Amino acid sequence: MSFLLPKLSSKKKVDEAIKSVAEKVLVLRFGRDEDLVCLQLDDILSKTAHDLSKMATIYLVDVNKVPVYTQYFDISYIPSTVFFFNGQHMKVDYGSPDHTKFIGSFKTKQDFIDLIEVIYRGAMRGKLIVQSPIDPKNIPKFDLLYQDI
Repeated sequence: MSFLLPKLSSKKKVDEAIKSVAEKVLVLRFGRDEDLVCLQLDDILSKTAHDLSKMATIYLVDVNKVPVYTQYFDISYIPSTVFFFNGQHMKVDYGSPDHTKFIGSFKTKQDFIDLIEVIYRGAMRGKLIVQSPIDPKNIPKFDLLYQDI
């Protein structure tokens, strides 16, 4: 389903998307088109893109084509989903040490829709970090690689 969503293939295009998407949540899915978990996430993103079109804009970013952002957001697991609002990086407290991105695929379409709604409402109130509405058992758990250094 990744062919249904627009792709950003360069740093310049990612920069333009971050700067130009206004009054909506910008969703950047970092991953690879051929990865099975990325395809699972892309299916959820493409099925919800129309329903969320007034609140969110969704783009796919290949980690190999935009290594600057891959390194900047410390993307070591794919897929990783990063959120922005009016050019500001939005953070979400998932109950894990990393609030900068969502790692893995969402379990259901409703989990993704709920998260976008919470980010959108929080951003409209001026918040830069919001509490995740997703059930903790539906959030993949990963240890940070630099923990305890």
